[in-house]
Amino acid sequence: MRTWTVLLSGSLCIASLSTAQTGVRHHAALRHEKPAARTTAPEMVFFNAVIYTGNGLAEGKPETVQAMAVGGGKVLATGTNDEVTRLAGPKTRLFDVDSANTGSAIFPGFNDAHTHLGPAGRMKLSLDLTGVKSLAAMLAQTQAYAGKTPAGHWITGGNWDQTLWAAKALPTRQDLDRVTAGHPAFLERIDGHIAVANSAALAAAHITAQTRAPQGGAIDRDAAGEPTGILRESAKALVTKLIPPPSPEERRKADELAIADALAHGVTSVQDFSDWQDFLVFEQMEKEGKLDLRITEWLPFKAPLARLKAMRAHHDARDPMLHTGMLKGFLDGSLGSRTAALKAPYADDPGNTGLPQYTQAQLNRMALERARAGFQMGFHAIGDKAAAMALDAYAHLPGVKKARDRIEHAQVVDPADIRRFAQLGVIASMQPNHLLTDMNWAEARLGPKRAAYSYAWKKFLDAGVPLAFGTDYPVEPISPFRGLYAAVTRMNVAGTKSYFPENRLTQDQALYAYTQGPAYAEFAEKRKGKLEPGYDADFVLLDMDIAKVAAPAILYCNVLGTYVGGREVFIGHAKY
Repeated sequence: MRTWTVLLSGSLCIASLSTAQTGVRHHAALRHEKPAARTTAPEMVFFNAVIYTGNGLAEGKPETVQAMAVGGGKVLATGTNDEVTRLAGPKTRLFDVDSANTGSAIFPGFNDAHTHLGPAGRMKLSLDLTGVKSLAAMLAQTQAYAGKTPAGHWITGGNWDQTLWAAKALPTRQDLDRVTAGHPAFLERIDGHIAVANSAALAAAHITAQTRAPQGGAIDRDAAGEPTGILRESAKALVTKLIPPPSPEERRKADELAIADALAHGVTSVQDFSDWQDFLVFEQMEKEGKLDLRITEWLPFKAPLARLKAMRAHHDARDPMLHTGMLKGFLDGSLGSRTAALKAPYADDPGNTGLPQYTQAQLNRMALERARAGFQMGFHAIGDKAAAMALDAYAHLPGVKKARDRIEHAQVVDPADIRRFAQLGVIASMQPNHLLTDMNWAEARLGPKRAAYSYAWKKFLDAGVPLAFGTDYPVEPISPFRGLYAAVTRMNVAGTKSYFPENRLTQDQALYAYTQGPAYAEFAEKRKGKLEPGYDADFVLLDMDIAKVAAPAILYCNVLGTYVGGREVFIGHAKY
């Protein structure tokens, strides 16, 4: 027999545990100590399971244990069945995992490093055009929606994607006019960087042939100089400022739907950029004991500094369920909309290099001001020019390596700038699932030379750049399994098309980037992302071992249970 220390209810206690390993290593956090009395039994024990603690993932040697004890919202102990089950008391709930859920495995909960919960939920309550295969289908759905819309109300929503259509032409105001029955309509593309407005919406915003676009925006025009209805980047605000906000009841319902969607897909934490009003809804849910998802809410980089300080001070920064985090700034747009800022013109649109949202001088000045106020920053930068601008701004900041500043998306980055990420300590916050969509047209946008260093997850990792993976929900579904599949295969869902496979990751590397990588990116690596004593008991029970199955199977993984702080927040078809 050997005596090991385990953490129980925030204090150390000792249990005499068998050294029989049955092929499973003792957890590194269990250490030899002098005996002490154990006063509190765990609330739950999961045993007869395959449990990934998170240790060894970065080295390609993932540690697994058979059993885990949970209590007080924390992991209390891990080890063999015999070691952990003997800690149970009369009130401990025992879960025999594998006997009822053959082939299942437990993993640390997924931490999505980039979401938009508020817009995702509101999309579920508006006109959702996700996946429509033609302009005709888009218009048919819009017409049906208009028929149910009360007189005078706006038609909003979107998620259309013209790259899925045979003609690939953007919709126009005249297209919408035919089916919107006089309602003002504003429908955003799936990436949120351009939108189509109908004539009623343009008239309400006084957008005419004479209207000049704001900095960082564009108003598409036809041969006669008249607006086509397509508004790009900052030009969208000319219309969106007129759209009535959702009612408090609608906002609450939308936020609840988005949170439920995340939990059902095994996501236990998100780093989110929604409206401040959504944060207030999350805060109210927490007060009511109804917030089941950990949320780190980003603040808008462009907001006045005094406002940012007030928002930061509004809520306890130490709250493990809800708090504010980094400042999110937009430096460019998207490849799909051809608004991402590139160093050289688009291969399929000569003369167009995208739409930067700041000059370098503006960006440097604002970044320095906010860094001095103690804010972490994350810049949306999809094109290589935008990424270089972000790095230039970070290079002028004091104490960059301690700030864990980030670049969001980093889809196209000059190889020389990848090295600058590492030199400056900048995190690459990336969304592998974007490739499942973008690989159909990205090479045409970029040309083969630039495409070879796009979505370059392995190049970043090899250069020593920390990766934090997410989904960009609702631009892509919240499911982490699509991202894991994309990261390890770089193939489309059908498995028939590959995109520069030399940038594939291993399953261990991808899992690390979806769990511990995001925790590091939000300064939480000492309390979440792993399942070891003292860490938050955030974990998922899956119907397959996604660290070992053939990569195509990952797409079809089902969540049997999601636990946040040891609480059951989603139960699928798990049996105990």
